[in-house]
Amino acid sequence: MAADQKFMREAIRLARKGAGKTRPNPAVGCVIAKNGRIIGRGWHRRAGLPHAEIEALRSLRNQSAARGATVYVTLEPCCTHGKTPPCTDALIAAGVSRVVIGAIDPNPKHRGRGIALLRRGKIKTKTGVLAAECESLNPEFHRTMRTGLPWVIAKCGMSLDGRLTRPPGEGQWITSPAARRDAMKLRATVDAIMVGAGTVRADDPALTLRGVRGRQPLRVIWAPRRLPPKTAQLVRAGAAGNVTILRQKSLRAALRDLAKRGIQRVLLEGGGHTLGQAFDYGLVQEAVFYVAPMLAGGNIPAVGARGLPSAAQAPRLAHFQARRIGSCLKLSGQLVA
Repeated sequence: MAADQKFMREAIRLARKGAGKTRPNPAVGCVIAKNGRIIGRGWHRRAGLPHAEIEALRSLRNQSAARGATVYVTLEPCCTHGKTPPCTDALIAAGVSRVVIGAIDPNPKHRGRGIALLRRGKIKTKTGVLAAECESLNPEFHRTMRTGLPWVIAKCGMSLDGRLTRPPGEGQWITSPAARRDAMKLRATVDAIMVGAGTVRADDPALTLRGVRGRQPLRVIWAPRRLPPKTAQLVRAGAAGNVTILRQKSLRAALRDLAKRGIQRVLLEGGGHTLGQAFDYGLVQEAVFYVAPMLAGGNIPAVGARGLPSAAQAPRLAHFQARRIGSCLKLSGQLVA
């Protein structure tokens, strides 16, 4: 029905208001319609606050108006007690007659249960309306629930010849100040920033947010072979919290550990060995590379991967973008097999 898509698009618009603010919960939007017009709107604003369905019900001028109405929600309503009560209970109690759902809950423990409870409560349901668009609102949530792994963004700043280091004595930075400011905005969107122990030894990074507002992501060192020096900034900062060292032998196991801690979106900043491992084993979902107009000629490649037997097997970037930032070129997109 055209009306179902129309009202679901409004729910999607509302869900985007919570994007990046609700993790580990998904961003969800909800619309309540009756007699062909919207009478209530809501979206999930932050983890711990009411879900979108509750916000929409509370937005009604008269609570009895929900009786006989249709609810449009971008994700299957929750059916379990967490920090908030189940939304299925609230919808049944409100007396709505129909619930239209975009994406199904990907959590194997919950998938389909909310729909079953609504139907048991004599509420008609319809699923799959603009499902792809609704699922794309929360790629990290869907990946973590389905695979037990976080959404990984591979990021690096490199020279035109694909190197991470400048000649000796010429400083640490390859990319321009404008590109580094843009990278800080990217840091502010993730749950964790991760580097290999080799990068800590070579560059002694702080991995902090600078010049942007936001909550400091967890800072992660992957050290499968040997620990970074105790004098490193990150190691010293670890005594105060918000820094963790992972000793798992495989990067997959380290990322799985982060997912178990509720980390859904990881920015993997290198170095070349760590990024190579991530690409070799298909752990990357998104890539953001800042390319500086210089030939560094160093011995550290940006991505030290094994390579693929043929070009046909190489992953490609979807939604590819190329944008100039200062003197650098920002190349980004999502990986597809």
